[in-house]
Amino acid sequence: MFDKLDDLVFRYEQLTQEVNSPDVVSDMDRFRKLMKEQNDLAPIVETFTAYKEAKQNIEDSLAILEEESDEEMRELAKEELNESKAAVEEYEKKLKILLLPKDPNDDKNVIVEIRSGAGGDEAALFAAEIYRMYVHYAETRHWKVETLECEEIGIGGMKYVSFMVTGQGAYSVLKYESGVHRVQRVPETESGGRIHTSTITVAVMPEAEEVDVQIDDKDIRIDVMRASGNGGQCVNTTDSAVRLTHYPTGIVIYSQTEKSQIQNKAKAFALLRAKLYDIECQKAKDAETEARRSQIGTGDRSEKIRTYNFPQGRVTDHRIGLTLYKLDKIMNGDIQEILDACIAADQAAKLAKMNEE
Repeated sequence: MFDKLDDLVFRYEQLTQEVNSPDVVSDMDRFRKLMKEQNDLAPIVETFTAYKEAKQNIEDSLAILEEESDEEMRELAKEELNESKAAVEEYEKKLKILLLPKDPNDDKNVIVEIRSGAGGDEAALFAAEIYRMYVHYAETRHWKVETLECEEIGIGGMKYVSFMVTGQGAYSVLKYESGVHRVQRVPETESGGRIHTSTITVAVMPEAEEVDVQIDDKDIRIDVMRASGNGGQCVNTTDSAVRLTHYPTGIVIYSQTEKSQIQNKAKAFALLRAKLYDIECQKAKDAETEARRSQIGTGDRSEKIRTYNFPQGRVTDHRIGLTLYKLDKIMNGDIQEILDACIAADQAAKLAKMNEE
């Protein structure tokens, strides 16, 4: 591990020199690429530097204990020794995590799809609430949310909604939300007061650039039409809605949220690229069964990942055995504790696997 860390420090120093070179500064594409690599290495180099300082402090403290006879100085050295030993352990753990193979999609924006499942109107109402939960969470991170496609029902629910979340590292956090979310509560539409169980599915996909996915023109049919439903006068009186049909996969995308046909077309293609890229990612994950087992629910859409129990005010994440009694806060977007626990569990599983190898 330490040989690799020395190599990374050397590379970081190289990058520092390169980004200050006039040739690189004049080439913005190369400059951005080198700056990203440098920023990725910075936490590792900083932690390794702090680790080496703590190791040096241990040696210095031991030397004082061997040479010093003054009791007060010896006590100070013992205290420094204990603190430095604890720091070394923490830095070693942090370095192992920082050196774990990084998901190449982690820095990407995401496209999230929410679909109502079992439970009829109650599932659609819950889908709308989960959508709002993610919007509130994104706001706390200062991320931008843009609705791509939505199918609403008359009582405020959503049978389907897709939206893009734009923000640094959005996929690295939200990828743990893929799966089946279950709600247990007395529906507003239920007069008998019985607790019902309904489900929705959440799919989190990294945004795909044109370089990630090549779409052949002959594989696509583009239809334009007048938007339907609640969209306002401008939306409903122009042929602004766009429907894409991708022949090889049978995927159909319908976009009507914008007044402009060009904007709706751009949104539809963004969603299609994400879906096609996600299909390829799923194939790659399926081919790596061992790696898939070590992950904490980052791709299996059929996996029941979480239950929201309203009568008890309880939210349980089944993958990691975490139960929190603050459902109101969670439904209002306070999901960071759950996400942090998923990230920690995922890292622990990967570290265990790495140690076995």
